[in-house]
Amino acid sequence: MKESTNQLLKPVTTKRNTAGNLEIGSCDLVELAEKYGTPLYVIDETTLRNICRDYKSAFSKYEKVNMMFASKSLCTMAISRILHQEGFGFDVVSAGEMFTVYKAGADMSKVLFNGNNKSFDELTLAILIGVGRISVDNFFELDLLNEVAKSHNKTVDILLRITPGIECHTHEYIQTGHLDSKFGFDLTQIDEAVELILNSYTNLKLHGLHAHIGSQIFETKVYHDEIEILVKEIARLDEKFNLKLDEINVGGGLGVKYTGSDCPPSTYQIADVIIKSLNESVEKYGIEPPSLFIEPGRSIISTCGVTLYTIGSSKQVPKGRRYVAVDGGMADNPRPSMYQAEYTAEIANKKEDAALQTVTIAGRFCESGDILIKDIELPEPEEGDILCVYNTGAYNYSMASNYNRVQKSQMVLVNNSKSDIIINRETLEDLISHDVIPDRLK
Repeated sequence: MKESTNQLLKPVTTKRNTAGNLEIGSCDLVELAEKYGTPLYVIDETTLRNICRDYKSAFSKYEKVNMMFASKSLCTMAISRILHQEGFGFDVVSAGEMFTVYKAGADMSKVLFNGNNKSFDELTLAILIGVGRISVDNFFELDLLNEVAKSHNKTVDILLRITPGIECHTHEYIQTGHLDSKFGFDLTQIDEAVELILNSYTNLKLHGLHAHIGSQIFETKVYHDEIEILVKEIARLDEKFNLKLDEINVGGGLGVKYTGSDCPPSTYQIADVIIKSLNESVEKYGIEPPSLFIEPGRSIISTCGVTLYTIGSSKQVPKGRRYVAVDGGMADNPRPSMYQAEYTAEIANKKEDAALQTVTIAGRFCESGDILIKDIELPEPEEGDILCVYNTGAYNYSMASNYNRVQKSQMVLVNNSKSDIIINRETLEDLISHDVIPDRLK
């Protein structure tokens, strides 16, 4: 089976130049660090476009397929513009993500609004800017959305999000398809929801079912199981309600390679399982082939990104670890603290064949748990070295914070020796720009 970009540890353009420094997008990473400062998020445009094309090629055998980027993994206007250029729609989960892709020029008819507690204002915005589908998560939302749609004299196209009862072997915080989950209708609740839509909620039009079974998935059989459940439900609803649903959304969740020991399936393997399972289930349950929606996020953007840090202090614990500190940490990458996520790194300005030392990369924030990478082998780290951490495109900037009142980092897009700022570094003035001192304290 053909390899795809999500199975790579590093961006496709990564190499060492004649000076011995790491390059991505034909840009010297040491020079990028000097020009823009660190911490610095770097996104490789070539890798991003490659993985988009991998997905489209992998799923080309199914006629009615719709690719949607899960914006929660990384949502900026420039990234959204590239995804739009590559023919992707968007899965958004907030007004902020919705507005970002809208301002980036996305085709809003190819946008799906997802989430378990959408507000009145968010649903209103979705209707006003023409979001193509809203994935309804619960009974409260059915009632609220119908009220909003009626107030604007609109009929809203929806999917029902269901929990199919499938558990993936991934971190419990990123499992979403099992029964004990905050997301979606339980299978036993679907009939009641459908009856409400058909008989009471006249401003809602149901097109199909939506399920998402988790994130950083390495298994393939879970997709087969998910699809069979969705198709079986569509067939059952047709028989009971004479309801012709013609769309299924299987979510995303395909894993990526954070370390050398990770072996995620390729987009081609996943596509083969999904398409084969869908064709078999359609035939088994006697329904017309539905439109298929896929929502990759991490597997699109993660490998495209690296984060550059400058190494500072170090500490040798007697008879213990050697800690090497960088100028970032859990505020620009909370995943190691939240999920015990593991990463791979290199020193950008030192050759790989240098003598190696085992060190632990510590962040700068006031938490003992602010550790980016435990026990990694690197050439002797020294103050001023530039550390390149791989596979940080997904859920690093999007989950970043101002913890310890540290400014959020800058992001640049690299391609063919050019680097362009796509997120400005926050300033100290930015940090206090929303603070207010009441008059009584003046």
